[in-house]
Amino acid sequence: MKFVEIINHKKFTLISIFLFLYVIFNLLDGERGLISYYEKQKIKEQLIQEKKSHVTQLNLFEKKINLLTDRLNLDYLEILYRIKFMVGKVNEKIYVNSNESKTSRKN
Repeated sequence: MKFVEIINHKKFTLISIFLFLYVIFNLLDGERGLISYYEKQKIKEQLIQEKKSHVTQLNLFEKKINLLTDRLNLDYLEILYRIKFMVGKVNEKIYVNSNESKTSRKN
């Protein structure tokens, strides 16, 4: 019976301790807790970086598509042709750098 008397006497203290522990636990842990907040901030920063890289890639692709479709850009096509097929004009010297030795050829 002494135990029941002690509990009745300290009821307010016990309830306040349990409520305090509950609030602290929920502030630190859980879906809306402090730990979860920092994890979500890291994910948000990663997604922002991915978005920036995707936007730059998209702009590059749009620029290439516009150069090839809207009005035929012969300069850009010539650059692509030279890069892909290693072709030059008549009497043009082309220098190929392979293993630090430069060679030239005439077309």
